[in-house]
Amino acid sequence: MIITTTELDSILNNPNLIIADTRSFKEYSDGHIPGAVHLDLFSFHWIDTTKQGIENFNNQTQHLLSFLGVTPEKKVVFYDSVSGMLSARGVWILMYFSHQNTSMLDGGITKWKKENRPLETKPNGFKPSKFSGKINPKIISGFEYINDNIDKITILDARSPGEYDGSIIRAAQSGHIPNAINIDWNKNLNEDGTLKNDDELSQMYNLPKDSEIVTYCQGAYRAANTFLALKKLGFKNVRVYLGSWGEWGNRLELPVEK
Repeated sequence: MIITTTELDSILNNPNLIIADTRSFKEYSDGHIPGAVHLDLFSFHWIDTTKQGIENFNNQTQHLLSFLGVTPEKKVVFYDSVSGMLSARGVWILMYFSHQNTSMLDGGITKWKKENRPLETKPNGFKPSKFSGKINPKIISGFEYINDNIDKITILDARSPGEYDGSIIRAAQSGHIPNAINIDWNKNLNEDGTLKNDDELSQMYNLPKDSEIVTYCQGAYRAANTFLALKKLGFKNVRVYLGSWGEWGNRLELPVEK
């Protein structure tokens, strides 16, 4: 799920490689990895995890991945500025559709540029496909699943301490999901924007390996980064709460702690 700059540089000419730049279009236009297409995943927020909401998410995501040109033999690499939340969201989405051959560029374009690797400014067009993946329901959660299992699962809140304690308000309700543990996703990264090594991550996520864990944030981007960090450590049973606080905090019938 993680690819180094050296590894990516060595396969740039592979015809079965798709590179997706998940930053803003301006950043992409100023210079991107050769061959990369632009895919702004931030515009694809989703905060409805009712049964119908998840079905709509599945359909729209399938269209998005078809547009990107994903087929079973393609290796898909996502990158952003660092080992960030956008590239992690891309990897999680493909894993959700059971496409395992996908990676986040460790250190993102910041590390790529620092190493004076090639860049280009010309935009690259999409080569659409007819993507049809197999949904993996074991790595996604909706609000009902959390509410039904709130005392049985480990809930990891990847937001900032201020969002967690309710001093920063980004929904109708402030605070956090009851029993949630707050580990800010920024702690997953080294100062240079690469992911921390397994020893450092293990000290932070000092949980039994067989724990059932659900990660969430505001819109399931930071939560996707924490999902990747946990998978890297070998946790088998990890879900991302797709609706995250954008949904939970706006559903007044759901319990909240401060």
